[in-house]
Amino acid sequence: MIIIDELPFRFVEGEGFRSFMRAICPRFRIPSRWTISRDCYDLFIEERSKLKSFFKKNCQRVSLTTDTWTSLQRINYMCIIAHFIDNDWKLHKRIINFCPISSHKGEAVGRAIETCLLEWGLDKVFTVTVDNASSNDVAISYLKKKLANWGVSVANSTYLHMRCMSHIINLVVQDGLKDVNDSVMKVRDAVRYIRSSPARLKRFKECVLHEKIESKSSLCLDVPTRWNSTYLMLNTAQKYEKAFERYESQDPMFKIDMGENGIPDYYDWTQVRKMADMLAHFYELTLRISGSRYVTSNLFFSEVKFDKYWGDVDKMNKIIYFAVVLDPRDKFEFMEYSFSQMYGKEKGVELFNKVKSCLFDLFNEYKKMYQPNVEQFNDNSSQQLSGSCSTTSSINSKPKFFLKHHYKKQKLEESGGFDSKTELEVYLSEAIQEEKEDFDVMKWWKINYERFPILGKMARDILAIPVSTVASESRESAFSTGGRVLNSFRSFLTPKIVEGLICVQDWIRPLNIQVNVEEDLEELEKLEEGMLYTLSYLC
Repeated sequence: MIIIDELPFRFVEGEGFRSFMRAICPRFRIPSRWTISRDCYDLFIEERSKLKSFFKKNCQRVSLTTDTWTSLQRINYMCIIAHFIDNDWKLHKRIINFCPISSHKGEAVGRAIETCLLEWGLDKVFTVTVDNASSNDVAISYLKKKLANWGVSVANSTYLHMRCMSHIINLVVQDGLKDVNDSVMKVRDAVRYIRSSPARLKRFKECVLHEKIESKSSLCLDVPTRWNSTYLMLNTAQKYEKAFERYESQDPMFKIDMGENGIPDYYDWTQVRKMADMLAHFYELTLRISGSRYVTSNLFFSEVKFDKYWGDVDKMNKIIYFAVVLDPRDKFEFMEYSFSQMYGKEKGVELFNKVKSCLFDLFNEYKKMYQPNVEQFNDNSSQQLSGSCSTTSSINSKPKFFLKHHYKKQKLEESGGFDSKTELEVYLSEAIQEEKEDFDVMKWWKINYERFPILGKMARDILAIPVSTVASESRESAFSTGGRVLNSFRSFLTPKIVEGLICVQDWIRPLNIQVNVEEDLEELEKLEEGMLYTLSYLC
């Protein structure tokens, strides 16, 4: 309860909790805050041991996301999250580190990631998704050298560095907001003025009723540095334009405090409405590509077409194209056409051929890594079959899979299938899957893994790649949790305890918990109305 609900350790010593426990379970011996602290850390150690064991048995390669955060104590923390697909083709996201870091410089970041990987025994890293800070370039270069020394890199770590799409979207949106900054500032100040007093808020609600505005959304303040909160603020405020106009005539102090030119006029509301409509697309896009419970690497191609992201196509990390090809609904069908549309026919064809060539090179590398295991599996299967033909009962005890596999292998060898076509070529030659809303790319690969064992291992690594680090910064994420766990009332927690609380919360929290902003706003609206009623009654 303490960990999941982010309660302070002293909660167990509160009189309210003690009275509650005396009524519910009088025989329960309430522990002290020090015992709770120790028990929480012991649980962290226990769960970490379980997760390490799970990694060894179920993890092929991991893709990482990482970012840094500064606490109220002015301590720099770094969060590292591992993303991988297990043996049962389920996507996992696990916080494996939330530790203090000496500085935000690239080499310090690189060393911290290296230390974390060594502690967890995770040397097989496929990609690292980071934002566009120049220090991250240094960190990735440091990691490339280490992976090369460990002898576990894929394609010489060519595809290690992934650029966070959500940070690119943030830069694009912040650049666009500059054009309407004055109008946004006026609306922000108007919302702040009304929300600063219960009496003002009550009067504004009366204006809403007079104007017959049917909206359950509540005016919300934004964080200017976070454009998504600015969008929510603007989108809600523009619905109450007429209520703001009426409020201006109802409250004489509004004009005095805001200033003659500080109140949003018709032009400002027009600009805000246009901006809210535009930001809605970016907001929905960010939500789609920032999911941590479903595959996102195959979504980017049809979603993101910004020059800021694509930049010099020759310098792009081509691994993001491979994920599209490994989606059986797309393959190469849409890619060649899109390249021609974006870069012109000549440049588009050239890029398409490069992507195709790099994909086949990567497949051949995977074939060298895993083909011996597959062949050994086939040989063992054949030996078991030949050795079991002496009795009928022995034959019947063997799984039918081995017999079918032996038959298919013989037929393919007779037709020249193994020599003439690779798994990748067979996969690409098959018809693309029909586009359906309930199509599950992970389920498709789980079903077809036996047909494409080498390509399946490749898909398992590529589809696990997160294209955004925003999952580390969203409301349900590590840094948001860090801000709540290490708030002004708990600012004396040691870094060791902070890491334990944040990591173990991520590991034991039920996966089906979803955060619904609209429902939270409705609850706040009800709470607000109850408070206003109480204040009115007391007055």
